[in-house]
Amino acid sequence: MITVLIGIHILVSLSLIVIILLQMGKGAQAGASFGAGSSQTMFGSTGGNPMTKVTAGVAIVFMLTSLSLAYYYGSPASKTIMPGTVTAPASSAPALPTGDTTPQQ
Repeated sequence: MITVLIGIHILVSLSLIVIILLQMGKGAQAGASFGAGSSQTMFGSTGGNPMTKVTAGVAIVFMLTSLSLAYYYGSPASKTIMPGTVTAPASSAPALPTGDTTPQQ
């Protein structure tokens, strides 16, 4: 189940990137408002653009998958890769020198 949710989340995020990059910016028609005969205001709303509705729908799905993934991984029943306690093996201590340690001249 979680693998499917992660896959949907990745697909939705990639599609959201593509949809946003395909949209025309609000300032793209700025030259038209200075005498080119456009009916849109300079930085105003565009009305019922279907791309904005698709973007809003995909953004809602993205937020829902983000919240559900955060809820799943935030629950105490989720598995973690970090152990509860860390113990070092006994043989990992450095060896102490034996015998006479004074330098010879």
